[in-house]
Amino acid sequence: MNNALSIVKNPFQGKSKKVLCCCSAGLLRSPTAAEVLREEWQYNTRAAGLEESFALIPVSRPLLHWADEIVVMTSRHAEAAIALLQEEFGDEIPHPPVVCLGIPDEFSFRDPDLKDIIRNSYKQYLDEPKNTD
Repeated sequence: MNNALSIVKNPFQGKSKKVLCCCSAGLLRSPTAAEVLREEWQYNTRAAGLEESFALIPVSRPLLHWADEIVVMTSRHAEAAIALLQEEFGDEIPHPPVVCLGIPDEFSFRDPDLKDIIRNSYKQYLDEPKNTD
């Protein structure tokens, strides 16, 4: 078994929600989102890129298994994340839910406007009624 895959559920991480934030390369939006979610909601966060050919840290099997939730920036990212989850987990439930914030690639790292948009978009997601079926 891959060592990284064997430690994803390490109990010393605490009980905070584990959120994987993804964008194309994992350089600007997703690290900023990881920072906002960590600061605002005290989540345990990581950032990665969905475009394996140029992502600094590509989304991996261990990260997919580690995450309680995956936050993406665009609908294209959501489709890519869902495809990876389907490939990894098949129809196995539960797998991490995917949350799309709808943020275009027009911001720099830690841009204050980007942080506000992330905060407001994620808060809106949290305030939405959840399907309990």
